[in-house]
Amino acid sequence: MANLYQILTQRFADRPARASQVAIRTADGREISFGEMDETIARYAGFIRALAIVPGDRVAVKVEKSPEALFLYLACLKTGVVYLPLNSAYAEGEIDYFLGDAEPALVVHQAKSSAWMAALCTKHGIAHRYVLEDDRAQREKVEVEYSSASWSKSAANAAPMNEIVDRADDDLAAILYTSGTTGRSKGAMLTHRNLASNAITLHREWGFRDGDVLLHALPLFHVHGLFVACHTALINGSTMLFHAKFDAVAAVRDLPRATVFMGVPTMYVRLLGESSFDANASASIRLFVSGSAPLLAETFHSFRERTGQFILERYGMTETGMITSNPLLGERKAGTVGKPLPDVEVRIANDAGGECAAGEVGHLLVRGPNVLPGYWRRPDKNAEEWTADGFFKTGDIGVCDADGYIAIVGRSKDLIISGGYNVYPKEIELLLDEMPGVAESAVVGIAHPDFGEAVVAVLVKSAGASPNEAELIAAMKSKLANFKVPKRVFVVDALPRNAMGKVQKNELRKTYAGLFGVSSA
Repeated sequence: MANLYQILTQRFADRPARASQVAIRTADGREISFGEMDETIARYAGFIRALAIVPGDRVAVKVEKSPEALFLYLACLKTGVVYLPLNSAYAEGEIDYFLGDAEPALVVHQAKSSAWMAALCTKHGIAHRYVLEDDRAQREKVEVEYSSASWSKSAANAAPMNEIVDRADDDLAAILYTSGTTGRSKGAMLTHRNLASNAITLHREWGFRDGDVLLHALPLFHVHGLFVACHTALINGSTMLFHAKFDAVAAVRDLPRATVFMGVPTMYVRLLGESSFDANASASIRLFVSGSAPLLAETFHSFRERTGQFILERYGMTETGMITSNPLLGERKAGTVGKPLPDVEVRIANDAGGECAAGEVGHLLVRGPNVLPGYWRRPDKNAEEWTADGFFKTGDIGVCDADGYIAIVGRSKDLIISGGYNVYPKEIELLLDEMPGVAESAVVGIAHPDFGEAVVAVLVKSAGASPNEAELIAAMKSKLANFKVPKRVFVVDALPRNAMGKVQKNELRKTYAGLFGVSSA
C-alpha cells in the first residue's frame, strides 16, 4: 500500500474543487475547508520535522476533541511518526506509565494538565512538550497563559511540509493502549497496512458515496472515533459535523444535515429518550452504525419502531480494527455483529483449538491484514496471544449461526465457572433485560466457598419500577438451569462504564468481592 496519509487524502487531493468544500463544521458553526485543513496539516508536519522528530519516533497526545487534534494526528501520519492517542480523562499516574513505556519524543496536551505533565516530561527525559488550545481558544483567539508553549502558535510559523514521507506496509502508524482491566495496559502496535486495509474495506462495505456527511460525536482517542469514523469520511472526501461531545438534543438538531451517524449504544438510548427524535428527524440518515459495546436487542427494535431504520451493528477491537459487520444491504440481525469483513478470517474454536460447529459457543479468533503485528515491548504477550497458524486470540467468546452471523457472548475473562459448569453472562443478561422493571443488567462471577464462583447480577431499574430480588431469582429459575441462576441480585443507579460506554465488569467484581466470605483469586 503506502503511507496511510496518502490513502486517506488521495480521493480529494487532486481535485481543486475540493479545496473550498467544508471539511469540518463544528457544532457552533465554525467551518474549515479542505484547503485550510491541508495548509494546517502541512505546517504541523513542518513543525514536527523542525523539532528533529523522525519517522518511528512516538508522539503522545492527550487533548480534548477539536479539528486541530485531528490535524495533528494527520500530520503525524504524513511525517511517518507514530501517533499515541491518550484518553483526555487519564490522570497523572496513568500518564506516567504510558510515557515511561512508549518513550515519546513529543507530548502535546491540554492546558489543565500543564503542571504535572511538565514534571512527568522532565522525569522521562522528554524534550518537547506543547499545549494544544481547546476549541474555544482557537475560535475566539483567546490569549491564555498556559505556562507551556502553544502548539498552534509555534506551528503557525513553521515552513509547510508538502511531501509525504514514504512508509512501508509494516511500519507503525499508531500505538493505542488497551484498557488494562486484567493487568497493566498493553500498547497495541498498528501499522499503516492494518489501518489502511480496514479503512478501505469499511468505505466500500458501508457504501460511502459523494454527498455523504458524517455527524461525528465520538472521541478522537479511540478506534471508533479516530479510525472508523474519521478514516471513512476522509477517504470519501466527506464533510464532518464535529460535536465535541455527544449531546442528544444537539445531535437531533444536526441529524437532518447529515447522512451517516456512528455511535455507541448509550448514544442510541439517549436519542430514543428525546421526544423530538423520530422518523422525520432521522430521514436524511442513510446509515446508523453502532459499536464499541453490545447493542441490546431492545434498543435495536425500539429504534426500528421509532424511525423505521435498522441500526447496523459491527464488531472490532483496538488490536484489530473492525472484524465483522452486519450488511449494508441484506438482513441486519438484532443481537449479532454480522459476518466477517472481506479478507478477514474468523474462527470460533473450542478449548482444544478445534473449530466449533454452528450454534456452538467458543473462543473467537481472527486473522487478516487488519490484525496488529504485536504489543509494544511485550514479547511475553506476543508469544501468548497468537495461535500456531497465525490467528489472534481476541479474548471474546462468540457463536456463529447457520447463516454465518456472529454473536458475542462475552469475554473469556468474564466466563463464570460455577460448580464446574461454564456460565456465559450474556445469556443471563439477555433474560434479565427482558424482565419487567429492568432497564439493563450485568452479570459477574464472585468467589464462593462451595461453587468456586457464584453468579451475581447487578441491574439498573426502569423508571418508576421496583424490581424485587426474590421475584427475579424465582422467575429465572423457571427459565435457566439452576447453576446459571444468580445467587444474588443487586439494584444500582448506574453500571460503571468506560469512556466508550462499555460496562466495566472488573469494577463490579471489586465492588462485590468477599460477598460470600471468600477472597477473589
